[in-house]
Formats: sequence, C-alpha cells, structure tokens
Amino acid sequence: MNCDSLRRWTSEPIASTVQPRGLLATPGYARLWFAGGIGNAMRWLELLVAGIFTYDATHSAFLVAVVTVTRSLPMLFLGPIAGVIAEAFNRKRLLLAQLLLMATTSAVLAGLALSGQIRVWHVAFGGGAAGVVWASELAVRRRMIGEAVSRERIGAAVALDSLTNSIARVAGPLCGGAVFEILGLGGAYLLAAVLYLAALFAVLGLEFHQEPRRFRFGRIPGEIAEGLAVARATPAILGVVLVTIVMNTSGFCYSALIAPIGIDVYRVSPTLVGALAAAEPLGAIVIGIALSAGWLRLDGSRALVQGSFLFLGGVIAMALSPWYGLAFILLLIGGLGTAAFSNMQTSLILIEAPPTTRSRVMGIVTMAIGTGPIGVLVIGALSERLGPQKAILIMAGIGVAVLGLIARRVLGVATLK
Repeated sequence: MNCDSLRRWTSEPIASTVQPRGLLATPGYARLWFAGGIGNAMRWLELLVAGIFTYDATHSAFLVAVVTVTRSLPMLFLGPIAGVIAEAFNRKRLLLAQLLLMATTSAVLAGLALSGQIRVWHVAFGGGAAGVVWASELAVRRRMIGEAVSRERIGAAVALDSLTNSIARVAGPLCGGAVFEILGLGGAYLLAAVLYLAALFAVLGLEFHQEPRRFRFGRIPGEIAEGLAVARATPAILGVVLVTIVMNTSGFCYSALIAPIGIDVYRVSPTLVGALAAAEPLGAIVIGIALSAGWLRLDGSRALVQGSFLFLGGVIAMALSPWYGLAFILLLIGGLGTAAFSNMQTSLILIEAPPTTRSRVMGIVTMAIGTGPIGVLVIGALSERLGPQKAILIMAGIGVAVLGLIARRVLGVATLK
C-alpha cells in the first residue's frame, strides 16, 4: 500500500451506517458473533473466579498475577505462529478445535472443584490451555469476521463484535462473582463448559470457504518475517502493534489486582469485586453502541491514541480513589477509551494489511497482546511491596509516558489534535 493510500485510510473516519440488525441477518457473521460473545464472556468469568479462588487459597497478590499470566503468556510465543497456521489451515476447523478444547478444560476443572480436589496449579494449567486458544483469536475468528462481510461493512462488523466483547467483559465478571458466591468454583466452570459447547454447535453450521495453502514447517520463520515487514513498513499497523504493547504491559495489567483491591482496599463482596471488574468494559459499551449504530465516527490512528490516553488516565484516577463507588465511575470513564482502542486495533489491520498476510499481521498483534504477562508479573511484584494502588499508579504512569513517544515518533503529533 503506497503512502497516498495510507494517508487516505488513516485520515478518514472509519465508520459505517450499516445497522446491527442487518449484520446479524448475515448467517456467517451471526454465528461468528455468537461464538465470540460466548467465548469472551467465559474468558472473563473464568479469569475472575480463578483470581478469587487463588487469593482465597493463598492470600498472595503475586500468585493471583501468576495465575493470570498463564492465560496470556502463550499469546506472546504462539501468536505469530498462530497467524501462519491460520493462513494455511481451514479457519473454521481451527475455531471448532479451539471451542472443543475450552469446553473440555472447563469440564475437567469443574469436576475437580466439585469433588474438592482442585488446587491452584490445576487452575493455572487450565489457564494455560485457554491461553493457547486465545493466541489464535485474532488470526482465526476475528479475521473470519472481516471475511464474512463486504469491505464497506468491516467497520460496522468490527464495532458490533467489539461491543459484544465489551458486554461479555461486563457479563462475565458479574456472573462469575455471583456464580462463585452461590455455586462455588465448580459451578462457575460447569457453566463455562456448557456455553462453550453451545458456541461450538453454532460454528458447526457455518458455511465457510478458504483457498487452500500448503503449510511448510520450515517456512514458519520466513512467513513470520514477512508479517513483521508489513507491520514495519505501514505506520498505521506499526502504531497498532506498539500501542497494543503499551496498553497490555502498563494498562490492562490493573485487572490482575482487581481481587486484592476489592477485597483488601474496599472490603467488598465477591459480587462487588465482579462489578468493579466490569466497570471499564461497561464504559466501552456506551461508545460501542454509538459506533455500531453509526452515530459516532472514529478517526483511525488518532482515535487509537486518544482512546488509549483516556483509558490510562481513568486507571490512574481509579488508583487514587479512596472509595469503591468513585473507583467504579473512574473505570467506567476509562472504558470509553478502551472502546476506541479495541475498534481501531482490529479495523486498521483488516483495512491496511494485504489479504495474503492479514492473519500473519494479526499474529504479530497477538504477540503484542501477549506481552501483557510482563506487566502482570511486574505489577504483582510491585503490589507485594507497595500495595495494589501504588503499583497501578506506577505502571499506568509509565504507559502514559511511552504512549506519548509513540504518538509523536511513529504516528505524528497530528494524531493528538
């Protein structure tokens, strides 16, 4: 893509007047949308109940961070490889295999919990299996979202999918906290297993065609290098990769300390801990509705950066809050920025990356998301020494500083105006 094309795509707002009802009337998109909504809701449900269980069992914020890391660490190492695999193998079959693995893992953990034999290492191992699946979420299901609709509908399709993911981030923790309180760990994992199977059956009926491509194990490094070259040569894509690293290492890591903050700082119940975890995605829902309905237009890379600044600012303000209610509102405001970031993270790749390398570029972005464990481990260690609030302040403050450099050096000062 030449420089004129790049300026055209990054300077024009990315939006669509396509209504959600029209998108959901497209059978292929509707099935992928349903599977993504279920998968994301259960992802956050399991993350919360795993954190509560681990903290109840160990009273260690660092071990909570370690359990959280097991879900995201595979993305760092497997993301680029997943991108290569998603271009060579049938993406529908890959998605079905992922959902089956998640259902099986949750069922095993439910059995262990209900029999009273579950241990923290079991939960960590299950998180690792989930991490392997999420390493290919962008390269498989998210790419299929872009393939299920025409080019002019990509912005609306991604917006609705991102909105649904935000709703899932609210519903998952809320249900997780309530289910954990009422039915315990086993009930939470059993619910997850049943819903993963429902998503699997939805994808079974998907009509999907993919041009076959020969997979060669020895060519994996070269194929990944091609994806990296595309990212480096396209400022908008490079900006997505770098901002994603900042957001995951310095911003989203705050979620690993939600259980310690809720229980020790604000002294609230597991259900209210779940509500606090849901505050940020609840804010994202507000912007997501406006985007999906075509009421709001996002301006490419500029929206990516501005949304990221708003999110990090909300996290910093939350860490300074002495009251639970205020902390909830501040995270809600930060979620408005998360919506802009997540929409542009996918839309810019689907629009800017050539189709022949799109899954590989998605794999590079997945690797950037996979840097999150670095931030989680650091924030966990800082929390052990300084407490969760100071740890969040330090990490988010670093994120704001680095994000400013990326905005000026990679994307240009104009993105902030």
